[in-house]
Amino acid sequence: MELALPAWFEIGSFVVLLLILAFDLLIVFKRPHIPSPKESTLWVSFYVALALIFALLMLVIGDAEHAGQFLAGWLTEYSLSIDNLFVFVLIMGRFAVPRKYQQEVLMVGIIIALVLRGIFILLGAQLIASFSWIFYIFGAFLLFTAIHQAFSKEDDGDGENAFIRFTRKRLKVSNQYEGFKLRTLVDGNRMFTPLIIVFIALGTTDLLFALDSIPAIFGITQSPFIVFAANVFALMGLRQLYFLLGHLLDKLEYLKYGIAFILAFIGVKLVFHAMHENEVSWINGGQHIEWAPDIDTWTSLFVIIASMAVATIASLVKLKLSGTSVAEAIHGDDPDTDESANADESAAPVKTTQEEPGQ
Repeated sequence: MELALPAWFEIGSFVVLLLILAFDLLIVFKRPHIPSPKESTLWVSFYVALALIFALLMLVIGDAEHAGQFLAGWLTEYSLSIDNLFVFVLIMGRFAVPRKYQQEVLMVGIIIALVLRGIFILLGAQLIASFSWIFYIFGAFLLFTAIHQAFSKEDDGDGENAFIRFTRKRLKVSNQYEGFKLRTLVDGNRMFTPLIIVFIALGTTDLLFALDSIPAIFGITQSPFIVFAANVFALMGLRQLYFLLGHLLDKLEYLKYGIAFILAFIGVKLVFHAMHENEVSWINGGQHIEWAPDIDTWTSLFVIIASMAVATIASLVKLKLSGTSVAEAIHGDDPDTDESANADESAAPVKTTQEEPGQ
């Protein structure tokens, strides 16, 4: 179904969203600090409320189908962004990023994610417009991703990928952070700080998640505007959510199964859609496969909400049965959760057993 919203609404939405993101960015770099739980809760609530208001505007200006597709797309991207956030937690711990500077680092990671997703949205929209069979590819890819998500080991994301190891060998990297600087002077030699490796790790992670998230949302809507808006809303507030949930993400054991189920469901939905609109000559003689169901938006929305709710509740129940409270899970063993976290940590060394190149 082709959806068309008024041009003024789409342009105005982009302007407002960019202004909000710019304001958020300005706060991060003008007032670097560790957000308190109260501050993080208020910001996350604000962004969630903003998304719901946006959905209401789409209902009024467009129709229920517009609003439903946005909500389903936003919730799908939000769940995938939380999964992305879990990997961010691992990266911050792996490279011992001082907590005082994690806000700026997270903001850079979110900006990289937005840029990459914007590029993939343009490419995805063009592929869909040109090749109807691309839905078969998208569907198969999401099914593969769902299987990998469900059966991957817990520590799969804790190591360095090949690209980061390659970069380490070819860059002179110091073993200490110096604020938010990328370059430093060590014994008269110009070197990169460990921040460059952190940014590379975030960038490669964002790239992998963009490859998952864009086919997933195109399984819900083919409107580039709704796809981009859902991605922006899903990424807004992610920085505050990081500080709000903290180590709790690591304790939501069944969350990855909920996300895997959503990806598998959308993958099946894409394959059914491709069969229903089939134009591939060697499948059913190039004719539409009429018996293939075309799953509607509201069914998708129900499955997404139910999957995340069941996964989250089951995780919290298991956490309670293990004798760990939610508060303990959020703070974990992080020494930076006390008041001393706001002290200057610019000289924190990187936690690594590898010898730094150039030392």
